[in-house]
Amino acid sequence: MNEILITTVAISGISAIFAFLLTLADRTIGNYGEVSLIINEEKEYTVQGGSSLLSTLIEEKIFIPSACGGKGTCGYCKVRVLDGGGPILSTEIPFMSQEEIDKGVRLSCQCKVKENIKIEIPEELFNVKEYFAHVEEMEDVTSVIKRLKLKLPEGEEINFKPGQFIQLKAPLYEGNDEEVYRAYSIASSPFEKNYIELFIGYVPNGICTTYVHKHLKVGDTVQINGPYGDFYFHEDSDREIILVAAGTGIAPILSILRYMKEKNINRKATFFFGARTPDDLMLTDFFKELEETMYDFKYIPTLSRVTEEHNWQGERGRVNVAIEKYLENGENKEAYLCGNNTMIETMVKALTAKGIPEDLIYFDKFD
Repeated sequence: MNEILITTVAISGISAIFAFLLTLADRTIGNYGEVSLIINEEKEYTVQGGSSLLSTLIEEKIFIPSACGGKGTCGYCKVRVLDGGGPILSTEIPFMSQEEIDKGVRLSCQCKVKENIKIEIPEELFNVKEYFAHVEEMEDVTSVIKRLKLKLPEGEEINFKPGQFIQLKAPLYEGNDEEVYRAYSIASSPFEKNYIELFIGYVPNGICTTYVHKHLKVGDTVQINGPYGDFYFHEDSDREIILVAAGTGIAPILSILRYMKEKNINRKATFFFGARTPDDLMLTDFFKELEETMYDFKYIPTLSRVTEEHNWQGERGRVNVAIEKYLENGENKEAYLCGNNTMIETMVKALTAKGIPEDLIYFDKFD
């Protein structure tokens, strides 16, 4: 018994010493002091060294898109490091092409600011703004997806292209001890500049989705920034439009359709929406109304897990099956897709097989 007690005390002591050494190392070795951050050769900031480049930029109110919240799993937060970033890490290489590596492109969430550093980012990121928005509406559109309507502060506006996204900050809450940002596509019309509409699905154990579904309520204030993204509607053509989405991927498609309607864009458009059962469909009446009020618009929902009990009279199977049935060829057509990686890959194959060139297939994919 004494031996067990002695061993326990010894292990506890060693653990305490180890924790102390880690803390000491963080305060000394990890303390890099103030360093210079130069952006695009013209904007210079004095910042505290030691944090990731992504976190350092956020501290200076410069926001880089990061769908994973800085975990190094999305590959979105790329910046070009001209000097002072240190060697590229193995965690970054899977997200880089050889050309990007040669140019010094880094994941800002993985690159540590340890010395004076020079970087290059797109100028439009300086137009990204932070907002403290009021939750005006919340509703369950399915059993796992909520629709949020956020009102910006009086006098503030957000200018975005239909299809782009914002980042929503999940604060500390019971069960969560870290603040993270997550990316969500904007569903509202670009003409509605003082509101943002989002569709957020629940992911078990997801930090931000748990915050939205379990803690957020009407009347609360949320912190968002944006807009971001190179997935957006291209209106400089007269090509027929194919729109495809599943789940919360409906959001940017909604923004595109609302923009087309309000700007009276007369281009033929077909929206294929993939879901599992009738309970997973959203805004059916809205899309039926668009069929009556928009120029040559068709809404085709298709369900992959229906049974006889559902009494479903519409299309069955995955979206690529409906594409095969309704799309004769890809001549003079372009496509906009939003969904998970598997859906995007499947749809790109289906659409290119119909003859739509890959450079006319625009997509936004999420995990």
